[in-house]
Amino acid sequence: MKKHNFSAGPCILPQEVIIKASEAVLDFNGLGLSLIEISHRSKDFVAVMDKARSLALELLGLEGKGYQALFLQGGASMEFLMVAYNLLEKKAGYLNTGTWADKALKEAKLFGEVIEVGSSKDENFSYIPKGYTIPSDLDYLHLTSNNTIFGTQIKKFPKTEATLVCDMSSDIFSRQMDFSQFDLIYAGAQKNMGPAGTTLVVVKEEILGRVSRKIPSMLDYKVHIEKESMFNTPAVFPVYVSMLTLEWLQKLGGIAAIEEINEKKAQLLYSEIDLNPLFNGFAHKEDRSNMNATFTLAEEKLKDVFEEMCKEAGISGINGHRSVGGYRASMYNALPLESVGTLVDVMSELERKA
Repeated sequence: MKKHNFSAGPCILPQEVIIKASEAVLDFNGLGLSLIEISHRSKDFVAVMDKARSLALELLGLEGKGYQALFLQGGASMEFLMVAYNLLEKKAGYLNTGTWADKALKEAKLFGEVIEVGSSKDENFSYIPKGYTIPSDLDYLHLTSNNTIFGTQIKKFPKTEATLVCDMSSDIFSRQMDFSQFDLIYAGAQKNMGPAGTTLVVVKEEILGRVSRKIPSMLDYKVHIEKESMFNTPAVFPVYVSMLTLEWLQKLGGIAAIEEINEKKAQLLYSEIDLNPLFNGFAHKEDRSNMNATFTLAEEKLKDVFEEMCKEAGISGINGHRSVGGYRASMYNALPLESVGTLVDVMSELERKA
């Protein structure tokens, strides 16, 4: 039976990427050696790292604009720390839109004054704050573009003179925008790029070197730039799979092409949520995420029936986070429209049976 993988992350990857990656584990580049047993400084893997970094900038439209792409380790959670270590001298601003933004804010407080410019905590993070004031004296403003747990997404980013930092872990490479409005972007690989184990950081070099504190080498972006993401042994397999996924996206037509598909998937599912009286959407409509749709059943007594129907249809990974309950359908780049159609069919069938 075909499985329809709505997992929030680690999540679905393109089938052709999984096949190529599995082949490389057995024999990489015809070397008679596995990708995961060769030196990370061999010309074969250096070429992988260089290609992955180059593709990231190319797809984001940031080539030749003063940015560097890095593949680091520690997940987005490590970036909560590294961002503040490298950029926070006196005061930073954070927009608190969910669990991950809240964790990032907490880490930053270890390094200086941190203010919450806006928060949607009052309604369990079911919306994106708007109309908030951004102080003029911030070292940087930190945003989280998409919130996997609550199913919200920033649709319009604020205009500010402050250095702009964005955690794009769960929607990077999924929609078109002017990425040059950001000075630093970071994203864990395990949503739209590859398996867990590496983190993409895209940083404008001119914003670095402004803090007075000494930064440990492993946490210093300038060190990683100088060493071309090879300061320590990189996460070889996740970087390779990320490279393959970025190649897949480029071949598909880039971000413009995948955004069109992602819009269709989101419209199909949200239309069913809104029209079907057995389901309720969680996030405010204007802030709904195209990556993570969160919804609940109107009648809890239908829970077992619905979940059994999903299982029979091969639908996997739609259980909601405990903070929200209900269900969460994650529709990352590699999830085909067909899978969303299958879920919608099950939801419609439940209504007919009820």
